[in-house]
Amino acid sequence: MTSDPLAPLDLAFWNIESDRHPMHLGALGVFGAHSPTAGAHAADLLAARAAAVPGLRMRIRDTWQPLAFGGATREPAPDFDPLDHVRLHAPTADFHAVAGRLMERPLERDRPPWEAHVLPGEDGVSFAVLFKFHHALADGLRALKLAAGVLDPVDLPERPPRAAEPPRGPLADVLSDVRALPGLVPGLVRGALSDVGRALDIGASLARSTLGMRPSSALTSAPSGTRRTAGVVLDIDDVHRVRKSAGGTVNDVLIAVVAGALRRWLDARGERTEGVAPRALVPVSRRRPRTAHPQGNRLSGYLIRLPVDDPDPLRRLDTVRTAMVRNKDAGPNRGAGAVALLADHVPALGHRLVGPLVGQAARLWFDILVTSVPLPGFGLRLGGHDLTEVYPLAPLAPGQSLAVAISTYRGHVHYGLVADARAVPDLDVFARAVSEEVRDLLAVCEP
Repeated sequence: MTSDPLAPLDLAFWNIESDRHPMHLGALGVFGAHSPTAGAHAADLLAARAAAVPGLRMRIRDTWQPLAFGGATREPAPDFDPLDHVRLHAPTADFHAVAGRLMERPLERDRPPWEAHVLPGEDGVSFAVLFKFHHALADGLRALKLAAGVLDPVDLPERPPRAAEPPRGPLADVLSDVRALPGLVPGLVRGALSDVGRALDIGASLARSTLGMRPSSALTSAPSGTRRTAGVVLDIDDVHRVRKSAGGTVNDVLIAVVAGALRRWLDARGERTEGVAPRALVPVSRRRPRTAHPQGNRLSGYLIRLPVDDPDPLRRLDTVRTAMVRNKDAGPNRGAGAVALLADHVPALGHRLVGPLVGQAARLWFDILVTSVPLPGFGLRLGGHDLTEVYPLAPLAPGQSLAVAISTYRGHVHYGLVADARAVPDLDVFARAVSEEVRDLLAVCEP
């Protein structure tokens, strides 16, 4: 293993972090247990397998070399010990209560930035594992790959091998590069001008997005550094029934459910919903296979207004569908949601100096994060125990009270909710509102 420079967006995530706003992703997986000792056995397996996963041995180190001054690299930790990262906890009756407290603790920055917490269930028939990965180490796809490395092996069909290209001599490569130079220069100039135009477009869109309707105060708060988590499980068949009846995509329905749940939650709090249309950031992966740095974050995003002020669930879904179509037509490289792309234009030292300020400015950009985390369609296991539920958990931006992450796994949709524990002591009310919104959507869609 060799050192690898952090991509600009990874470096931004590394420098945005603060004690009260750690920048780690989480996933709470619940497993069925064959015995009360299953959790302890799972912890032993995770520690034993982690040593063989190269990505889990990588720490992040600051770089002060002239050509990368202020940057950082991933490099193998010489003293890596899996037991520093895998922890077995006391049995609990509430996995989410423990997960919330663990999510508020930042990862140790002088070690490979990940942890796996094993939570045995008091019932003796289940246990949970909370994985935490720093966003600078892995995005959702990379985190899934790292976690899969410590779960039970899965037999997958092999891809057919790619056809081998005929060998080329070094002289042929040099001549090819020389012949290509005249055509590359205009393209490089056009690319630079395009980048400048894109940056100006994103900045203008961001300024426009701050105008108009404001979110409810329930979505903004003074940061307390505390965390609370909750989970909701939906039947994917119910989501498909709504989609087939009302139109749109599965993702449109899942986002519209968040809008309706927010309205119900605010009503339960006695807060007004008139004119409330919070800006939701919907991240979009720009990762391409076989890139030079597959572990680097390649993210953009769409920014949409959630129609919390509309009392009609079908109109809310139609509004979300229209906004997503408009975003997709424009593409992930334009608009206010693409602010993450600007990280590529900031020098390494700039990320280090302005990172904390950028983190504090997140509330000016969006009001709530609604992200989808892909999971495999096949079943996962640990120590022979089936993974039955999995709740993705997103970082919480400074000044924001709630983040929503969504995954589909084995016929069910799992909503993972993360909130500031002091600002949202009633996160369970919002979780119930998610289920109630799907129930009402089904009622209005079914003949």
